[in-house]
Amino acid sequence: MADTEKSIVIFDTDPGIDDAMALLFLKAQASLKLAAITTVFGNAETDITTRNALYLTQRFGIDAPVYAGATRPLTINRRPAPAFIHGDDGLGDAGFTRSFSAQPSEGHAADRIVEIVRANPGKVTLLAVAPLTNLALALERAPDIAELVKGVVIMGGAFAWGGRRGNATPVAEANVHNDPHAADKVFTAAWPVTAIGLDVTSHCVASREDAEELAASGRAGRFLWDISRGYEALYQRRNQIDGCCLHDVAAAAYLVKPELFTLRSGPVRVVTEGIAIGQSIQKLDGHTFGPNAWDGHPSKLVAAEADYAGIVENYKSAIRSLG
Repeated sequence: MADTEKSIVIFDTDPGIDDAMALLFLKAQASLKLAAITTVFGNAETDITTRNALYLTQRFGIDAPVYAGATRPLTINRRPAPAFIHGDDGLGDAGFTRSFSAQPSEGHAADRIVEIVRANPGKVTLLAVAPLTNLALALERAPDIAELVKGVVIMGGAFAWGGRRGNATPVAEANVHNDPHAADKVFTAAWPVTAIGLDVTSHCVASREDAEELAASGRAGRFLWDISRGYEALYQRRNQIDGCCLHDVAAAAYLVKPELFTLRSGPVRVVTEGIAIGQSIQKLDGHTFGPNAWDGHPSKLVAAEADYAGIVENYKSAIRSLG
């Protein structure tokens, strides 16, 4: 398939163990062209997430420039990186990046997002699996891109479908919680957004048996096995899950298998202060209330259910294909 026929993707990410899983999943997709990888704080500080993105592109031959982005939220203070989840190095403290050094491509991630979208009107999908600061900054610098993107797909939010709530607080998902002001800007902008939140991703579990199978399939699977030992153990300890959740992979899977997802439509707002800061709330289309904060904002799509086994199988197939 020629590049001109492929869907163009900018991957906004904070690698991160499940980010690495998603990036390798994307590499395996013949229908996608990865135009850029943009990095942000989140699972680690931006210098670390950028280094990890550069390492992954070099180790696995991913032909996409890496641009470093925001180092802190728009308004609130930066919360501590969750080293207890992703390790001090962001990749499970497996030691792969200990002596690795490389420099990102020139320019701020937000500026490069604007440039790529403007150069490819109607063709670029922004896949954001991290705090949404880079996307919010791009909107601030160039509001016109909201009318130029093909779509925005987010791994973020917890909308209480099926009773699923937050993982950073009882009501807030971590990516949104890390920069709620940015998330609210992104959800209320005039571009098409699809949110794949914890309602779906927390059910997309690659079991230990799945991970062992992939580890035996080739170097990509073995690498993901090596970086995810602590990650998997955390899920077992905290959630009694035999395996780990494919949060970012699920959002990436939407780009190639949207039929696996059941979506709900309606405007979304994010709470930006108080005890529920970071909570994402959708008002469904057709539900009427008195005057409220959702009025006048465009509807967005939120995943409420999915074929969870289908997502896991697509992930396994992609990683096996890399050898």
